[in-house]
Amino acid sequence: MSKVYKALADPTRRKVLQLLRERDMNAGELAEHFDFAKPTLSRHFAVLQEADLIQGTKLGNQIIYRLNVSVLEEALLGMLEMFKISGSSEQAMAQDGNGRAL
Repeated sequence: MSKVYKALADPTRRKVLQLLRERDMNAGELAEHFDFAKPTLSRHFAVLQEADLIQGTKLGNQIIYRLNVSVLEEALLGMLEMFKISGSSEQAMAQDGNGRAL
């Protein structure tokens, strides 16, 4: 799971995940949203693939990237559990601004 958290720590990689949440895209389509050189973006894609957050499928001479939602959900649930954050609105209302019980 540490590879996932490392991948999520970078704002560029989080932006890639946000874009892929909307739809599957090839590297060129993703690159249109950034001012980086292609090799730099390729390294970001590699980190995301290594963490299994995205998957690439070769289609002709292109690679189509898609979000691996299950891994992202697992990471987010792990973070919630790690910090004992509940989705309960009653619990959230019974806490001060620092997450401490009132």
